[in-house]
Amino acid sequence: MGDFYQNGIITTLHNLKQRNLEDMEVELRRFARVRPMSLVLPSLYSELEGDALPNIVRELSKVDYLNEIVIGLDRADEDQYRRALSFFRPLNQNFKVLWNDGPRLRAIDQKLKEEGLSPREAGKGRNVWFCLGYVLASGKAQSVALHDCDIVTYDRSLLARLIYPVANPGFNYEFCKGYYARVANGKIHGRVSRLLVTPLIRALKRTVGHYDYLDYIDSFRYPLAGEFSFRTDVINDIRIPSDWGLEIGVLSELNRNYANNRVCQADIADVYDHKHQDLSEEDAEQGLSKMSIDISKALFRKLATNGVVFNSETFRSIKATYFRIALDFIETYYNDAVMNGLKLDIHSEEKAVELFAQNILEAGQRFLENPMETPFIPSWNRVISAIPTILEDLSAAVTDDMADHSL
Repeated sequence: MGDFYQNGIITTLHNLKQRNLEDMEVELRRFARVRPMSLVLPSLYSELEGDALPNIVRELSKVDYLNEIVIGLDRADEDQYRRALSFFRPLNQNFKVLWNDGPRLRAIDQKLKEEGLSPREAGKGRNVWFCLGYVLASGKAQSVALHDCDIVTYDRSLLARLIYPVANPGFNYEFCKGYYARVANGKIHGRVSRLLVTPLIRALKRTVGHYDYLDYIDSFRYPLAGEFSFRTDVINDIRIPSDWGLEIGVLSELNRNYANNRVCQADIADVYDHKHQDLSEEDAEQGLSKMSIDISKALFRKLATNGVVFNSETFRSIKATYFRIALDFIETYYNDAVMNGLKLDIHSEEKAVELFAQNILEAGQRFLENPMETPFIPSWNRVISAIPTILEDLSAAVTDDMADHSL
């Protein structure tokens, strides 16, 4: 059970009691008449064969307040796409599966490339971007939730608590970030958020000075959570990063486009566990190593747009300050774990901090070498301006794919 303390400049909606889920769903059904809702699920085909997604589908089949579920399917051939359509059929809601590797969506992607508007990198960011484009094309929702497909502890209360703040007509939130305690199987997880993002934000405050943006990011209890919800008008202007900076990039875009009182965070799960990434100490282009570099660059880019001037000496100072703060955090988390009867390996935590410290320098060097790097995918407003029929083309491609491959 959480407390009621409001920390930072973003409203926190706590889980103060175990509210009856059915009561909340009654409200959501009422909200749906005024503010229709959709869910976006970015998925790899391999997740259909795991333990998490089958349970997610079973839980979602009990939800009756969604107007549509939009599933982005990556890394699937034709037979796998056909099996995916069958896999998702137990969903009671209207659902659409975007076959991102199919010839129709590849043709749309080629049209985007010709205009310089295609996502540069494959991955979750690209998947989410196409799904959001379909949400606009469909026009069936005014509020949208998005969550990952690898949540092994999933139950439908997560979705209810996630979408409630943007679905409730009496609330004025445009965006809600989910958060939860990353505790599962007797361990504290969430290393990148605990050991990179929070201490790096604190280090940046000390080295480059006070910026409202740093206070904003520091207000989120779990800034790297893959679960968030929003009103559909957010989709038009937002630029989604295509790399591992997706979550930080989305928060940065909301900070640019909306006042802080239109953004909130909500406690959506008592227990949360999902697929864990390797630290990948030997390969900076994989796992948590690449993630730490991309996230650091995303923060540096945003601060640069606020007028911060970086150089090599600045990044060395940031690294040194970060390293000391992060080591202190390890002791804090260790004590927290011991008091709660949890395990926390100090050696592996310090190895992660050492890698992240080195990657902060690497990210800084890459930023200095290529300060004009723009991993952001263009906003849908820009795409529609360049290709006025793009939403109709996307909708038709998805509809035709499903019609041709349904069993």
